[in-house]
Amino acid sequence: MEINGAQMFVKALQEEHVDTLFAYPGGTAIDLFDALYDAEGIDMILPRHEQALVHAADGYARSTGKVGVCLVTSGPGATNLVTGIATANYDSVPLVCFTGQVPMNLIGNDAFQEVDIVGITRNICKYAVTVRKREDLARIIKNAFYIARTGKPGPVLVDIPKDIQLAMGSDEYPDEVNIRGYKPSEGVHSGQLKKALAELNHAKKPVFLIGGGVNIAHARKEMQELCELTGIPVVTTIMGKGAIPTDHPLYVGNIGMHGNLASNKAIMECDVLFSIGTRFNDRITGTIDTFAKNAKIIHIDIDAASISRNIEVDIPIVADAKLAITKMLKYAKKLDISDWVAEIMEVKKQYPINMNSYKGVTPEKIIKTINEMYDDLIITTDVGQNQLWTTQYIALGGENQLLTSGGLGTMGYGLPAAIGAKIGNPDKNVICISGDGGIQMNIQEMATAVAQELPITICILNNGYLGNVRQWQELFFNKRYSSTCLRYRKSCNHDCQNPDKCCPKYTPDFVKLAESYEALGIRVTKEEEIKAAFEQAKANTKGPTVIEFYIDPTANVFPMVPGGKSLNDMIMDC
Repeated sequence: MEINGAQMFVKALQEEHVDTLFAYPGGTAIDLFDALYDAEGIDMILPRHEQALVHAADGYARSTGKVGVCLVTSGPGATNLVTGIATANYDSVPLVCFTGQVPMNLIGNDAFQEVDIVGITRNICKYAVTVRKREDLARIIKNAFYIARTGKPGPVLVDIPKDIQLAMGSDEYPDEVNIRGYKPSEGVHSGQLKKALAELNHAKKPVFLIGGGVNIAHARKEMQELCELTGIPVVTTIMGKGAIPTDHPLYVGNIGMHGNLASNKAIMECDVLFSIGTRFNDRITGTIDTFAKNAKIIHIDIDAASISRNIEVDIPIVADAKLAITKMLKYAKKLDISDWVAEIMEVKKQYPINMNSYKGVTPEKIIKTINEMYDDLIITTDVGQNQLWTTQYIALGGENQLLTSGGLGTMGYGLPAAIGAKIGNPDKNVICISGDGGIQMNIQEMATAVAQELPITICILNNGYLGNVRQWQELFFNKRYSSTCLRYRKSCNHDCQNPDKCCPKYTPDFVKLAESYEALGIRVTKEEEIKAAFEQAKANTKGPTVIEFYIDPTANVFPMVPGGKSLNDMIMDC
């Protein structure tokens, strides 16, 4: 039987068990949308912007473990996906993004809404392809889903010209995938693993450094078993947080620019650093020549290109984190390192991260209230101080998840990611923590949350600034607050250091804005109002709640390692 390309597209989604499609219509995709009109089993989510659409698919994918799926039109519809594709690529999130395209005979003629989206995205995704023959459509879609979810997961883009959507062809969808040159790692090199364990068994001061790869591989249970079996303390990157419960006696904390002193000390003084699923980026290493300089470094990663790219390692192991950890459990043994663990945990006890120097409503108090009041939680963040405070204070254990843009640091991620996470996990609590700057980058998605009747809670930490950049300007640029004050009006005096200055009223009024979207809006200005605000949010089960928290404009994120400095050069406070 013959069907057209648009009908094959729908059949492919059904064959791949796609139950949710984040989609925004347009001229070159209208035939695909028409075919979807009667499609069974596919929930269509209409956002208010394509960038938010891809972030929502990202949040859906991270929180469910499924492939997130997008559909947009050509031209600006396609280019609006670029930031979200790059975000997913950095953080290894499986997405399949479909874009409409002008007919084949118009490609290269500067047709209306024609862009070379494959050329644009080729370097920020695992695979990008334009379907040029109707007979290739089913195979390409099958390959796209396979590539997105296997090996190191990531985004794939499939560009479908309008004439391919209309062309007739076979209704058969392939059962198998055979991609020449793409053979993801499916095993663990036993020799390298035994070599690594032998090195570990001789260690006096070993540390596990766990990155996002462990969470992506759904290896939390196995990782906890391994650290308990060996007795080795665990340090995580921001993306690796939650790999073992944050209240576990062997969990030290986050490493890096805004990690705690104990974690950075453990890395700098260890003799064996066993890293699993991290890229060793500059946010965690500080200056490379001083990083773990006394340690033998073992690195497990599913991506061979990530090993020894930034930090030269002694024992490389290319493998899926869960497979490697599971195999290690068969051979690993308890180590006699109680004095080392006690030393690190004493530092953690003596130098806790807190915001005791700030009065009133603080991010620490807000996030600790969340810890006390919520179970079975998915928490998303935007990027900036709100993200860093969240990663410092959020408690993760059990099935709780943290979704955040790690590698690209994308502002505007938090709200749409929360929407995608709630759609994929309707029975879980979902909270977005954002700053007053980041929330405005995709604030229009309040309409999507209301339309989908999603009871998510959106916490806006309002300090009136683009806070993370303001912090750098305070510490390293002589308080020259260039373009970071969100209260600024053209009539303002530039002298923001003047203690007698009278700042304009903040715009927008987030409570009124929430109400204009028919959401619940709450403003918190006092510490004693924090818990009551969350109680109101929990009671609002018909739609989203916005809680605006007024926090100290001068509040900074500490500890902090200045850019280009060693992990030994931490600023503990100012």
